[in-house]
Amino acid sequence: MGITDFEDMKVISRHTRELLGTEEPLFRRTIALPYRDNIGLFLEQKGHTGVKSDSLTLSEFVQAAGLQDYAPKVTAPEKNKASYYTEP
Repeated sequence: MGITDFEDMKVISRHTRELLGTEEPLFRRTIALPYRDNIGLFLEQKGHTGVKSDSLTLSEFVQAAGLQDYAPKVTAPEKNKASYYTEP
């Protein structure tokens, strides 16, 4: 994409997380907290390249990682938030 400005990268990442309904990763996260959402963990795993990663599905990942008790959180974007996209 040719994006080199870090602030632009952060904005794109924030909007992508909003569209996917995932939470922002905390880099100083304590192990006492519950697991992050399954979809975020799954997308991190899918970020790797290779045949195994390409064929991995969300249900397979959840089962292999033992995350059945942690159902994915599906969130809708807030209606009051300003958006750069307007419907025609």
